Amino acid sequence: MELFQYPYMQRALIAALSLGLAAPALRIYLVQRRLALIGDGIGHVALTGVGAGLLLNRSPVLVAVIVATLGAIAIELVRSRGRTSGDLALALLFYGGIAGGVMLVGLSNSPSANLNAYLFGSLTTISPGDLTTIVVLGAVILVAMLVLRPALFAVSHDEEYARVSGLPVRTLNMLIAITTAVTVTIAMRAVGVLLISALMVVPVASAQQVTRGFRSTMTAAMALGLFAAGSGVWVAATADTAP
Repeated sequence: MELFQYPYMQRALIAALSLGLAAPALRIYLVQRRLALIGDGIGHVALTGVGAGLLLNRSPVLVAVIVATLGAIAIELVRSRGRTSGDLALALLFYGGIAGGVMLVGLSNSPSANLNAYLFGSLTTISPGDLTTIVVLGAVILVAMLVLRPALFAVSHDEEYARVSGLPVRTLNMLIAITTAVTVTIAMRAVGVLLISALMVVPVASAQQVTRGFRSTMTAAMALGLFAAGSGVWVAATADTAP
């Protein structure tokens, strides 16, 4: 536990706990919509944003947020128009995103271009500014998911019923898409593109095995996400492994 006396480990723990709480709160709606792997697709699109940021000499994270948001909106528009399945749209963005990211990072010739930091995350190198961004955006996402739970559940479970009930279905769908993009982007710095979906899916999938009802599943998933994130950082610190 002595390692947690150091500021970088304190930042790593706080960031992990914030993401472990917020990510499952959002993911449960995506599971209801049968888009459990959307985190992978948007994560790879975000990698293209990282490459574009390095190429343009702009903040990679900021550009990744913009590109990931546009990708999430594109997925939602394709899905809602029904011209192709959500899975197919995800697959196109999945492969196109990672290919574009690798190409743009290679073209940037940036000395700071380290794909491993974005593919696998770099939790122990999170700066105070990164931590502030993660905590603030994580809190906003968590509050939105809890406050709008009845409406978001209705839209995720049965869009036609939600539309007949007078809910702003298109706006709520876009909200889910945009918050997914933001969650994926801030989590990319902590757990990496390749593990983002695990952080979001596994707690929800585990909670579904032992709970009944949407509210209890959501609560259990958030608790499991919090436990997994905190214990993961603790194990890494005591066993001297990568977080």
